Amino acid sequence: MIKVKSAYFKYIAALLLFGSNGIVASYILLNSYEIVFLRTLIGIIFLILVFALSKQKLQFWKNKSHFLYLVISGVAMGTSWMFLFEAYSQIGVSIASLAYYCGPVIVMVLSPVIFREKMTSAKLLGFLAVIIGMLCVNGQALSQDGNSWGLICGILSAITYAIMVVFNKKAKSITGLENAMCQLFTSFITVTIFIGLKQGFSVNIMQGNLIPILLLGVVCTGIGCYLYFSSIGGLPVQTVSILGYLEPLSALIFSAAILGEKLSLVQIAGALLILGGAAFGELFRSKKNELREEKGKVVL
Repeated sequence: MIKVKSAYFKYIAALLLFGSNGIVASYILLNSYEIVFLRTLIGIIFLILVFALSKQKLQFWKNKSHFLYLVISGVAMGTSWMFLFEAYSQIGVSIASLAYYCGPVIVMVLSPVIFREKMTSAKLLGFLAVIIGMLCVNGQALSQDGNSWGLICGILSAITYAIMVVFNKKAKSITGLENAMCQLFTSFITVTIFIGLKQGFSVNIMQGNLIPILLLGVVCTGIGCYLYFSSIGGLPVQTVSILGYLEPLSALIFSAAILGEKLSLVQIAGALLILGGAAFGELFRSKKNELREEKGKVVL
């Protein structure tokens, strides 16, 4: 019982840390890819130290195809973060977070083809709700000058997020902290190559940026990833899926309370449609799984 409570605490803490990424990044006077470069660098150093102290052994080399899936997932994660942080700077944390969190819905829509899961009426309704919600949230932003690139980045961050999740799910033999470390390391290499080709490996860090950079790298990324991957194994899959919506919700609350970002009534309605539509598919599927399990038909 204590272990389950600890897992809940770790998971919720991780989601709140991830939800604060945009807030912390807003205090760093660097461009988006430099922020992601420093974030992945500091985060991977932290995870390697944790992995070494835990005296675990690397197992990824035992299944080369799963490792390849994880590499693709890591590349997608690094790319997704660069698009997301660019969206933060262009259109704000709240709208960028909502665009980014359409990624899980893309996975849900693709699951019948990739994972041979059935497209239920609940998933279809949830998808339609998210689409309408995105139109509500972004309709007003599209009419404003200078937001087009930010919205494109937000959408691309969702697409690359979906690629990350799909290939991570395929790497079934690499789990927990090793999964997080390998994926974050690949993300770091991806961002390093990009920044090297774009401007070389020089990043000018101003004195006032050091604290938020360390906060983003060590706390929001390193500790956040550790808490996330060390807790999800001890929680039901349905719980992980449903509680996951605390991340974009907390991002909205933090951006309103700390940065003073505001959504119009139409955008608030759109936000509710996005989060509600995505959660509806998960909740409905959870209830169906529980009923099947009661009948002795466990859905894997």
